[in-house]
Amino acid sequence: MTHFEVRQYDAAGRLGELTVPRAGVTVQTPTILPVVNPHVQTVAPATLESEFGAEILITNSYILHGSEDLREPVLERGLHDLLDFSGAIMTDSGSFQLAEYGDIDVTTEEILEFQHDIGSDIGTPVDIPTPPDVDRERATEELATTQERLARAAEVDTGEMLVTAPVQGATYPDLRERAAEHAAATGLDVFPLGAVVPLMNEYRYADLVDVVAACKRGLGEVGPVHLFGAGHPMMFALAAALGCDLFDSAAYALYARDDRYLTVRGTELLDELSQFPCHCPVCTEHTPADLEAMADDRREELLARHNLHVTYGEIRTVRQAIRSGNLLELVDSRARGHPTMLDGYRALLDHAEQLERTDPVSKDAFFYTSAEAARRPEVRRHHERLARLPVEGDDVLLTEGSSSNQYDESWGVLPPFGPYPRELADTYPLTAETPDRTDRAAHEAAATGVARLVDLHPDVSFTLLHDDWPVTALDRVPDRVRVRDLHANE
Repeated sequence: MTHFEVRQYDAAGRLGELTVPRAGVTVQTPTILPVVNPHVQTVAPATLESEFGAEILITNSYILHGSEDLREPVLERGLHDLLDFSGAIMTDSGSFQLAEYGDIDVTTEEILEFQHDIGSDIGTPVDIPTPPDVDRERATEELATTQERLARAAEVDTGEMLVTAPVQGATYPDLRERAAEHAAATGLDVFPLGAVVPLMNEYRYADLVDVVAACKRGLGEVGPVHLFGAGHPMMFALAAALGCDLFDSAAYALYARDDRYLTVRGTELLDELSQFPCHCPVCTEHTPADLEAMADDRREELLARHNLHVTYGEIRTVRQAIRSGNLLELVDSRARGHPTMLDGYRALLDHAEQLERTDPVSKDAFFYTSAEAARRPEVRRHHERLARLPVEGDDVLLTEGSSSNQYDESWGVLPPFGPYPRELADTYPLTAETPDRTDRAAHEAAATGVARLVDLHPDVSFTLLHDDWPVTALDRVPDRVRVRDLHANE
């Protein structure tokens, strides 16, 4: 995939550059594609570009294809001129309308040719968006239809226009993984994960994580991954940590129409706010009462602008977190905004082995900010690398305290990582910042590390000096280890 290059990873999150040859632009990822309705533009595309730095947007080619007012003008003038936007433009195919109304009057070949003719930079075939929780037979049949259409899409001459390969499969991880493998093999360019909006609408973030993780297993590290319909900033960090690069959002406009105000923690109703908890131009120049007193169109526009400021602000925050190596700390923080986001974070950590494959082996710092941090990829990696660390002598002390000459060797112990040779104390992640009041999860993870080291060296005698570990942690320590509390004789 010569048009997409990954510059940096954190967990499965990645900073990338998507070269869009037809537009002659390079898009920095992760990023958001604002959804622009060609008939109703709450915020003009030119404004998206000039004021918010939008490098790419998405609009619906099926609406344009069927529009009596816009079909001929867009064919004559081209999409960029019609929308007054010089960045990259992606077009959807009508699959959303297919999901909503059950039928559309266009084929994959026809809509791709139309997208090419109007100057789209990234086109989309007509896939079948199978909703969550349908029976397996339907999901399998509709997936087969999608894959047939992707095969036909790969044969259409689209010139420099990139073409997407949507990944379907409902909520069946094995179907999603298989679909992703097929999509990656098509030679197409961008990989949208489809039919996930119902999961987000129902706050089923744990299920969403499992779906995305399955898709990523099948895709590997090819091309940019587009999470269709992921427009709320509260979930950008979580989705990015899974390896999603592109998000599209009509939320900024739809929420504004309903007097809904976006934050990174959720959504507020305008009439329930007495002050704005934001420093964007809209919120510093106006009060909630000011907006409520305005005409509907003006209020809607200003709310949409605020929603865009929050959206792009969170995208920048996510990018910087990847660059700094603290994306999972950001996910941890955002997960505290809603119980179902916490479910999503915990589900993310169920896939720690998958995240670890691209997670850098060294970063600036590891902050232990919650019990969930005990399950991060860095902890798993440390436990795995114990197999490569030699143990010297037959009688070894593992301690949270000082070393002792009474043993052949003395290792340190640091929750949540567990045992480590003291010469590694100043290396990542053992330089972790941890609270003085260590929780049960950190102790249990450290005990798991002790158990792994002991199992790797069946002929070595081990003694563990711990600092008031709970019973649940001590139960994980093998019986043949001599265990003492550091403060037992105080």
